[in-house]
Amino acid sequence: MEKTREMAEGVLDLCRRAGLKLATAESCTGGMIAAALTDIAGSSDVFDRGFVTYSNEAKTDMLGVPKDLLDAHGAVSAEVAEAMVSGALSNSRADLAVAVTGIAGPGGGSAGKPVGLVYMAVQRKGERPRVEEKRYGNRGRDAVRRATMEDALEALKAAASA
Repeated sequence: MEKTREMAEGVLDLCRRAGLKLATAESCTGGMIAAALTDIAGSSDVFDRGFVTYSNEAKTDMLGVPKDLLDAHGAVSAEVAEAMVSGALSNSRADLAVAVTGIAGPGGGSAGKPVGLVYMAVQRKGERPRVEEKRYGNRGRDAVRRATMEDALEALKAAASA
């Protein structure tokens, strides 16, 4: 937990210095990224809001992810992660956002989309989103979710300092 706290503090400090507001759009992590950031006292000067969009309907309703995009690529895809992060920016006052969608397990995977597959997108307002595919493996639900959260904090830190 100390590592997560230090990472979150680092993100918040960089955003403060850069004058950036943050938003998160989370599926497989269920709000863990937002929780890590808001566990830090005073984070409200940087953290605008978090969207927990576990269902496809929530992704569409809250973030504006097109239903046809979900139908064509599935919720766990680079295309949906990109639409999620863009939706987080357009539906908030944030300047920087991260989005994650994946399969934490233990079930739900397939040959093409195995357990541990996560797509992460980071975007600064006015810039193109950056999407990464992560393959954490079938190492347990908690481990996949925690690794995703930590990588999302690192991605925010890199984007805030760019």
